[in-house]
Amino acid sequence: SSSTNNKQPSSSSYVIGVDVGTGSVRAGVVSTSGRFVASASRPIKMVNPVPDHYEQSSEDIWQACCGSVREALAKSGLSRDEIKGIGFDATCSLVALGQDDKPVTISTTGDDSNNVIVWMDHRAMDQADRINATKHNVLQYVGGCISPEMETPKLLWLKEKLPESWSRTLKFFDLADYLTYRATGQDTRSLCTVVCKWCYVPKQGSDDLGWDPSYLRDIGLGELVDKDDYSKIGKDVKPMGLPIGQGLSELSASDLGLCVGMPVGVGIIDAHAGGLGLLGARLPHDVGDSEAGDDGGDDEGRLQHRLALISGTSSCHMAINKNQIHVPGVWGPYWSSMIPGMWLSEGGESATGALLDHLVYTHAASQELLDKAKEADRNIYDVLNDHVLAMASRNDDVINFHATLTKDLHVLPYFHGNRSPRADPRACGSMVGMKLSHKGMDGLALEYLATIQGLAYGTKHIIDSMNASGHSINKIFITGGNSKNRLFIQEHADITGCCVVLPRETEAVILGSAVLGAVAGGCFPSVVAAMSHMNHASVLVRPFSNYFARLGKKTSPQLTSSELLASSLLSPPRVVRGDGDGNGGSESDPLAKKGLEGDGLGVRVEDEDAEDIYDFHRPDHAEAKKAFHHAKYGIFLVMYDHQRMYRDMMASVSTESWSSSAKA
Repeated sequence: SSSTNNKQPSSSSYVIGVDVGTGSVRAGVVSTSGRFVASASRPIKMVNPVPDHYEQSSEDIWQACCGSVREALAKSGLSRDEIKGIGFDATCSLVALGQDDKPVTISTTGDDSNNVIVWMDHRAMDQADRINATKHNVLQYVGGCISPEMETPKLLWLKEKLPESWSRTLKFFDLADYLTYRATGQDTRSLCTVVCKWCYVPKQGSDDLGWDPSYLRDIGLGELVDKDDYSKIGKDVKPMGLPIGQGLSELSASDLGLCVGMPVGVGIIDAHAGGLGLLGARLPHDVGDSEAGDDGGDDEGRLQHRLALISGTSSCHMAINKNQIHVPGVWGPYWSSMIPGMWLSEGGESATGALLDHLVYTHAASQELLDKAKEADRNIYDVLNDHVLAMASRNDDVINFHATLTKDLHVLPYFHGNRSPRADPRACGSMVGMKLSHKGMDGLALEYLATIQGLAYGTKHIIDSMNASGHSINKIFITGGNSKNRLFIQEHADITGCCVVLPRETEAVILGSAVLGAVAGGCFPSVVAAMSHMNHASVLVRPFSNYFARLGKKTSPQLTSSELLASSLLSPPRVVRGDGDGNGGSESDPLAKKGLEGDGLGVRVEDEDAEDIYDFHRPDHAEAKKAFHHAKYGIFLVMYDHQRMYRDMMASVSTESWSSSAKA
């Protein structure tokens, strides 16, 4: 249920959230009012022995968890007795364990320490094709087309390609479930992981398992049913945040430096944790969800207008609804897999930050950029953003509209396939409009801007597909590494037409896992109640605003750049107060204290940590700018159509015919 109450936790309550990403583990000590006290991180290793194979070690990941938790707790100055609970989130990677919980290799190298197939691994494309060819009814809950990034194609690959590993493995886990198993010794699977990545379809109002035996048999994994009775893939499935067993085991408590028996919440996928750390934030009335209509203003109706965009190495686009909405090419709908009692649709882009890094570090001007960033002691993307703005300033006609720099340069960002809504893992990236004049920093900046725009058009494509099927999204709540990039934020607002909301705490994914720890520890009666207390907004970026060009002292601390060229020409952000009192401010004073829409989740709470929300709003020449992006979006869509045509043309000339011609 999504109901909450007015319980306000003690200000002295603290929990720990652990986030396992693709390249690192991060742990945070968080108060139950949503304030970070301390955090720490550890890198984790990944190997790529052959193309499309990405592998990790569960032991390396666990040790990174232990190191980051111990350091975060030490930095917080709190004792372990003051921590009420712990929650884990992780990428949707596949873990194989054998006898005595020892790792079993999933690698063609035969190395048992490599027992994790990373989420982004595409080795199982053939298996995914064959599963899709069955057209089983279960596939309607993954957008009609299963991805090779999901677990059942990977399981089938292991069975077919590494039969010895398949027979040695006694338990297959999603990574988040492995972590809670390692922490507690209890084999409990998360409703989030098995529904979203294992084709588990829960039966509403029933305690029966949601595994479909006919699906597993049809795709060639029937022994998981008939021989193993689901023991390898999980028979105990519970909602996120429920306390598991007796809490931390003695061994794991020692590893983590925490108390034996500390409550451990059922885990969650990392992107979904980002949703729990974002979507409960309250907004001022004048950007409230009531503007779009919400079926009478009920709280769940308001929540349905929000998209959680978790954008790091890749991006996930999470939308929820009271109704079961099937969106072609978009994963889901998934029942209760993020917000209890609501359906989740999950879109995504397989390469986002990874694509920007690829562009930058393979460009001829990359060393020049790195030298400039080092000299200025700044992030490379801040330097690139300044360069884009400086290029725009050379022409007075575009000083306030940098996007027109790429009117002849277009990027299709499918460099690691398309997750949604095309659902085409074989799709490729492309760049159209390149010139010999695209040299040096100017050339890099243009390609960088066009790539960010391509990613934003991809997000628009996902949102448009969702809304065409029945969603009503008009706001993007964003977290992840790309949320620190002001150009990325502005382009997503301009191109999608949505207001983009940045959280007060930049590490919303860790905050989401801390939400689970708080629920498990009894600090709140439900996930939704915890969200309403622990989520807070900081910055609102409206379409075509001055956010990219002007970055004043009053903006979120996550954005550290100085004011930029042309900022004196632009108005400062409005400041509104996040006070939760529900009373409108003076309409004549744009800086007046504003009322809030409530938490959007079922309860209005007094926010003792209220602080200013900075609202960037200056829609100059909005219609002309919309027309520009409308034209580029049309090109974006056609680029994929052309690519499919090229692929079909080449497929008609098979390698067999080439071989025959060569022999002749």
